[in-house]
Amino acid sequence: MNRRLVSAIAAGVLAILGAVLLVSYVNNADSRAMADMDPVEVLVVSAPIAQGTPAEEIAESVTTQRLPRAAVGPNPVQSIAEVAGRVAVTNLQPGEQVLNARFVTRQSLERFGGIPVPDGYHQVTIPLDAARVVGGTVTPGDTVGIFVTNGNGATRLILRKILVTRVQGGLGASQPDEGVEDPDAAPEPEGGALITMALTTGQSVDVVNAAEHGTIWLSLEDETVPQDGTPRANYMDFYR
Repeated sequence: MNRRLVSAIAAGVLAILGAVLLVSYVNNADSRAMADMDPVEVLVVSAPIAQGTPAEEIAESVTTQRLPRAAVGPNPVQSIAEVAGRVAVTNLQPGEQVLNARFVTRQSLERFGGIPVPDGYHQVTIPLDAARVVGGTVTPGDTVGIFVTNGNGATRLILRKILVTRVQGGLGASQPDEGVEDPDAAPEPEGGALITMALTTGQSVDVVNAAEHGTIWLSLEDETVPQDGTPRANYMDFYR
């Protein structure tokens, strides 16, 4: 092997070694610089999250990133568990940090106009006392059944799976700490509530007519409630 070939090989090895050392130095420098910035792991939005989305459903729309503390927003979310049971108060876009202030309880959404309404639906509000809205426990995002009693004393379940979009009032009751047998019992709501629901045109007519000429009770529904038929009853049936 001649001297020129040996020199060329040596030069190549030295060049590769130099490049490796340079990359290693730069990486270490980046690590040292990040360490000096006191990095924090936070959740960052990677795909759009719609207003009203439950925190439990955003796992595929966020990633964990290490950011300098100076670049982190107030009260950042580091794990979904921190906002469990809450919903997004506004639309979140990719690149945004996930902040605790962006997630609230469904009840709190009433301050921001309620949850989004499906396209093509009316929003209809009816006043009901607390007993008629499951003791004041109905909240935005719930689905309810609507029972109507007319002037003849006939009661019928007219609608099922109706989305509640906003609740005002009916949830502000307090329970005294003294003078009650069970201080931990659920308090009795005071006053009434304004319940806003998403309804089709035909459903809106039925609900408004019922509110004008009859009385309305709401029931909370879940996925296991049977959806067959619209049962009815008349008070005269109980005296036969």
